[in-house]
Amino acid sequence: MKLRLVKLSDDYKALLFDMMDEWYAAGEKIVPYAIRKCDYHDWDAYVNSVDIRYGDENNVPSTTFFCLDEDRDILVGAVNIRHYLNEQLRKNGGHIGDGVRPSERRKGYATAMIGLALAECRKLGIEKVLMVCDKENTGSAKSIINNGGVLENEIEEDGIVEQRYWIDI
Repeated sequence: MKLRLVKLSDDYKALLFDMMDEWYAAGEKIVPYAIRKCDYHDWDAYVNSVDIRYGDENNVPSTTFFCLDEDRDILVGAVNIRHYLNEQLRKNGGHIGDGVRPSERRKGYATAMIGLALAECRKLGIEKVLMVCDKENTGSAKSIINNGGVLENEIEEDGIVEQRYWIDI
């Protein structure tokens, strides 16, 4: 498995469409939110929407990467890295949001993507990373723990129990 995080460009347009088409066909919530907040069919708007360059009272700066499996030339998922935490993200969002397309789950991609995202966090000067997942998402919890995540606590948000993990990098 030869993976790398890439920024969107025209080189990855067909791969992105393939991944997103699959995800939408599965009828499930796509994560991270950054890759579903804008219609990917409007390519230029989509490319400009996945990163937040300047924060405001509701959003912090963030960078979105897509995970390319170079051996198979497909995008297997995405990570969104928040450069710092506001009150809401500190509670239940965290520094990294990640997701793996439905057909590529349970193959180790999430663990690998988080590891690559942690290296990007280090470049941003983040020394301690918060990651949050639903308690029922045992696969996500396992991927976080495999990257050094230590459970701090669980909180309930809108009837869903969320686990909060910290990773020292």
